Amino acid sequence: MDTQNLLSLLKEMTLDEKIGQLMQLAGPFFKGSKDKGQITGPMAEMGITDEIVQNSGSVLGISGAKEAIEVQEVHLKANRLGIPLLIMADIIHGFKTIFPVPLAISCSWDLELAEQSVEIAAKEAAVSGVHVTFAPMVDLVRDPRWGRVMESAGEDPYLNSEFARAFVRGFQGKDLTNDKTRVAACVKHFAAYGAPEGGRDYNTVNMSERQMRESYLPAYKAALDEGCEMVMTAFNTVDGIPATGNKKLMRNLLRDEWSFDGVLISDWGAVKEMIPHGIAEDESEAAFKAIQAGVDIEMMTTCYVNHLKQLVAAKEVDETLIDEAVLRILKLKDKLGLFEEPHRGTDVNKEEEIIMSEEHRQLARTLAAKSAVLLKNDGVLPLQKDQKIALIGPFAKNGDILGPWSWMGSKETAIQVYEGLTMKTHPANLTVAEGCGIDTGTKEQLEEAVKVAQHADIIVLALGEHSDMSGEAGCRAHIRLPESQLQLVAALTQLQKPIVSVLFNGRPLDLHGVIDQTDAVLEAWFPGTEGGAAIADLLYGDVNPSGKLTMSFPFSVGQVPVYYNCFNTGRPKDAPDAQERYVSQYLDIPNEPLLPFGFGLSYTSFSYSDVELSESYLTEEQPLTVTVQVTNTGSIAGEEIVQLYIQDVAAEVVRPLKELKGFQRVSLTPGESKKVTFTISEEQLRYHHADLQFHSDRGNFIAYVGSASNNVKAHAFKLVK
Repeated sequence: MDTQNLLSLLKEMTLDEKIGQLMQLAGPFFKGSKDKGQITGPMAEMGITDEIVQNSGSVLGISGAKEAIEVQEVHLKANRLGIPLLIMADIIHGFKTIFPVPLAISCSWDLELAEQSVEIAAKEAAVSGVHVTFAPMVDLVRDPRWGRVMESAGEDPYLNSEFARAFVRGFQGKDLTNDKTRVAACVKHFAAYGAPEGGRDYNTVNMSERQMRESYLPAYKAALDEGCEMVMTAFNTVDGIPATGNKKLMRNLLRDEWSFDGVLISDWGAVKEMIPHGIAEDESEAAFKAIQAGVDIEMMTTCYVNHLKQLVAAKEVDETLIDEAVLRILKLKDKLGLFEEPHRGTDVNKEEEIIMSEEHRQLARTLAAKSAVLLKNDGVLPLQKDQKIALIGPFAKNGDILGPWSWMGSKETAIQVYEGLTMKTHPANLTVAEGCGIDTGTKEQLEEAVKVAQHADIIVLALGEHSDMSGEAGCRAHIRLPESQLQLVAALTQLQKPIVSVLFNGRPLDLHGVIDQTDAVLEAWFPGTEGGAAIADLLYGDVNPSGKLTMSFPFSVGQVPVYYNCFNTGRPKDAPDAQERYVSQYLDIPNEPLLPFGFGLSYTSFSYSDVELSESYLTEEQPLTVTVQVTNTGSIAGEEIVQLYIQDVAAEVVRPLKELKGFQRVSLTPGESKKVTFTISEEQLRYHHADLQFHSDRGNFIAYVGSASNNVKAHAFKLVK
């Protein structure tokens, strides 16, 4: 359809039908679903009538091609004008083939693989009937207590933005209309959802507009610049107003300043939640504020369908606001080709062929290995094929390695650690004990683990968090491993045998009791369907670890939030003239994180030459280049992630000590050297000033190049204007 035909369709619609398009309901409400429209519990109390379901414009949570086709068929017959449903779902890090959680993927620093992973997720979702995914989540995160850090790309605005672009490209492709293997992306959560006070989900966010523009908004903008079709509102407040009813944020910034004309959807229940937030007295006022702010789709509450018609009749809401919202929804349906082909790429037969194919699983294995980060290795890795290994821990034979937001994945078909190790060594070399549960343990379990370990050459511990310990509403005040697992580690260290710890978790942890007690630590995160196979590849050296942290691991939860791109303060602890006491410091712990942004070990080693600049200055017209020579000084081939940081020495407002501005992956054989060159332009030196204007200042800067944010070589330069 062209715009004129869509406008004609809009004119045919009654006000009730228009408002219905703004309603998103879960699958059970629809008679074509596997629930056949039979709802119970809280959903039954929503007062949803058959007419509302027939008029509704979208559905979430449908699973599988057969159900998607049936829901759409029944709906098309029931809807007076035959307007198809948009079928949406949370496809975060895989559909059936589950990839590592997004925080892990970001630790690969591999944008191409990241894009390929969500391309596969889109392909599996699309053939199963999904049109829109609620991804990517690009919320900047600095507090590991917050459970949803696992869904992010970490603490750096630049890296977050690069992954936002890659994920949108992977989901949507180059031609969303004609490429039926792709799905529309919905960037979330707009805005600043990743900065809740206390690391507690749904909690207050309170920051200056300058800080939000400088650090938190760039990744959303990057996703939109890449063509992302939808935006989801955040649950939190922004400058004292919940995002879902925040006209300044949604109309003035998103619509007017950024010229976004796509669909804006609330998060689950967020429109009605303006009442407990305290900015709406009732559902009618919540509906008024949401439509005024520009929210097109209300997810799973009934403020719009119950009150917009009366608000229009009372002339409190202009019907043109509703028309604008409906037209945006119709345009997305048209872009997806749903008016001509309401089932789009849905295909029951192809679904069986495509989902969990060998090609998809192989990429999941590759990405899981690249996403893991080697945090410590005192010469005990890689393992030898003839070593007798005691595999101990609650994740030794546990399929709970998919992580949160893997609702279509199967823990039963996930490759467990034990299964992965048996691919590399004879089962006779491998003995297993659980040792403890994830957060419980018995004396008998502990005794069995010690007994098994006594006969081994080396102990491999499989430790971590239950998947419910992170993700949405998975916030933790104490971020060490559960006490039962720390007791297991302590008991096994008494045997004085080499110990390798493999960690499964969705957040940076306080690793005391593990990293100081064991000889090697491999951070596997929640690695997905092929996790056990990827871990075996790494432990036995068939793949050399190359991942680097994208979120700092705190020394203590008392430091949180702790991040590399912080400010210096007026009394920095490491200043040449610093006093012993009256400086910015803790009395009982270091200022620095235990493991910083950009850190990650390899089975080989790399050296860096001094930094060379093409010029000592740059101008607005003339950039400069930064070059280092990187050498593999070890005995095996490896990949190094070379990182470029910049510091603005003196600016109008305080600037970070370092900011990531570029990175490159370099593959090197033993003894091989390569020159790595970055270009620095004036544009990379811009920042938001006190008046919120975005531009650069002339003056002094420092370029840093190295293997981690705390391990760099430096060279000064100037910006001349």
